[in-house]
Amino acid sequence: MTNIVEDRLLVWEFKQGSAEALQRIYEKYVTHLVTVAATLLNDVNSAEDIVHDFFVSFGQSADKLKVQGRLKAYLTTCVVNLVRDNIRRRRREGATLDEAESVRSTVDAPDQSAVSSEEQQQLSTAMGRLPYEQREVLILHLHGGLMFKQIARLQQVSTNTAWSRYRYALKKLRSQLNSEMAE
Repeated sequence: MTNIVEDRLLVWEFKQGSAEALQRIYEKYVTHLVTVAATLLNDVNSAEDIVHDFFVSFGQSADKLKVQGRLKAYLTTCVVNLVRDNIRRRRREGATLDEAESVRSTVDAPDQSAVSSEEQQQLSTAMGRLPYEQREVLILHLHGGLMFKQIARLQQVSTNTAWSRYRYALKKLRSQLNSEMAE
């Protein structure tokens, strides 16, 4: 509950022109937003660029800002929309998501690094094989904390469709990861 109150206060201060509030919002959510974007794009560099561009734009829009609901969900939705734009632009330019750099793990313990890196690569590969709509629902629900009703609005589908995409994504991930483990 404290988080919601803090976010509302930060938004209010930001709308009053506080650069410190903007910096606090950035510091609080940048890692989350980069993780969401990188997982959707399977490209850390592009994800960082998108989130950076978003915060530049966000910082200039204090007077127009209308956050309804949770700040984290609002920011996540904005970044996901920019990711979609990026994907559309890549498709127009002929690039594919398969050509993108895969997401890398940053585990500190050396003995866990090899195992974690391999597991991360397997998960990243499996996520990349999911249809984008399913991957998006999975990431928005698990990483973004969005409810299926919010995801449905974002994707302009019914809540049942969003929930089904989530179930199918989990089923496909399990199947892919189990088949790789069996090999």
